[in-house]
Amino acid sequence: MTKTILDVGNCGPDHSAIRRLFEGSFQAEVLQAHNAQDTFQMLRSRSIDLVLVNRKLDEDYSDGIEIIKAIKADSALATIPVMLITNYEEHQEQAISIGALRGFGKLSMKAPETLQRIESALR
Repeated sequence: MTKTILDVGNCGPDHSAIRRLFEGSFQAEVLQAHNAQDTFQMLRSRSIDLVLVNRKLDEDYSDGIEIIKAIKADSALATIPVMLITNYEEHQEQAISIGALRGFGKLSMKAPETLQRIESALR
């Protein structure tokens, strides 16, 4: 069964790279959301297997951590796996502390440990 990924807050080129990675390595469908409103509309209307949230949303440079907090605070959505996309370890730790899985940075998207982490999240 095809997995569905929701990519939140990435610019066009980064979204394309993420889509290529997930379609090619995991045969997954990748949807895009630009802000919290888009994100929650999609989460409530579709079955999503993994949410990827950019540290700073491309649309308005707001903090992606706030979207993760809102997802994890919503009892209907809290069990959906979420990963933060950032190269900064301190932001990964912050995301983990509020319920996200360890994410990855754009510089390490194709690293074997990143691919293993994603595969684990999609099981």
